[in-house]
Amino acid sequence: MIYGYARVSTKKQDLAYQIDRLQKAGCDLIIHEKKSGKDTEGRPEFLRLLASLEAGDTLLATVSDRVARDPLDLVLILREVESVGARLRLLDEPFIDTVYDFSDMAAYMRGWVGRIQRLRILENTADGRARAKARGVKFGRKPKLGPAEWRKVAERRAKGEPCARIARAFGVSESTILRIFRQQRMT
Repeated sequence: MIYGYARVSTKKQDLAYQIDRLQKAGCDLIIHEKKSGKDTEGRPEFLRLLASLEAGDTLLATVSDRVARDPLDLVLILREVESVGARLRLLDEPFIDTVYDFSDMAAYMRGWVGRIQRLRILENTADGRARAKARGVKFGRKPKLGPAEWRKVAERRAKGEPCARIARAFGVSESTILRIFRQQRMT
């Protein structure tokens, strides 16, 4: 059996390119998920795939960072695949193929590059977030209620109206009203 594995890190990203390549490569079954590649434990579909491999099976992915971003993880996955008599092969990195004796060394080196790339992505993201904050960009969800609604909430609470009724009137949860009330008391 030839299993394909496709992965992207976020729900907004598209798997179509990887899936198309794996289909063209002759995969019998393609497993895919939208999870971070930082560790294997956070990818349940991949773990199920590894557990289902049998002797003679092939696990196929497009590139090593779809399988693992950490060099040690990549080598351990390679060894796990080999231990059941299966094969791991990467379309864009033909030197990482368990039929070659040096594949674990190549996997480790490629995995190290993937780890450095991941660290660079994290640094760039943190830098971009800091720059955006310096420009006044607000992160997180928009508040459900604005300043005018906050004043109305305060007025209704001052008159003794229950939080549950106020919440229904504004179409928000009771915890939102309680949070507003607590924040207003603190100021």
